[in-house]
Amino acid sequence: MAERPILLYDGDCGFCTRAVDTAVRLLDPDATVTPWQFADIEALGVTAERADREVLWIEPGKGVVYGGSDAVAHLLQRDRRRPVRFAGRAMARPPVSWAARLVYRAVAVNRHRLPGGTAACSLPAHLRPTTRDGA
Repeated sequence: MAERPILLYDGDCGFCTRAVDTAVRLLDPDATVTPWQFADIEALGVTAERADREVLWIEPGKGVVYGGSDAVAHLLQRDRRRPVRFAGRAMARPPVSWAARLVYRAVAVNRHRLPGGTAACSLPAHLRPTTRDGA
């Protein structure tokens, strides 16, 4: 039996935590959802820098990692409802994927300005006073 996909997000970011909590509540994906700060990222084949920069969807059985809007698209594709799965498939393909990447990048760069975000969200993880990696 294949391992469940893993959704990693920045648990030090209030905006990211709120967004993921909302997505999980609305979508109820068949995935393990955890902050990257509490995951064995080395075993998952990702770096702290990448996990800090973007949400990650990891398919351990396949050894595949999707980041940013591609991770969100895969999350949507795991929903039981057909319209949501369709939206996820559309989001993974051009030209929708191009727009999704631009929107994701704009949100990621400005997450400290969004509801729940703090000034610490604009700092790399190793400079944050609340970071959990190695502390």
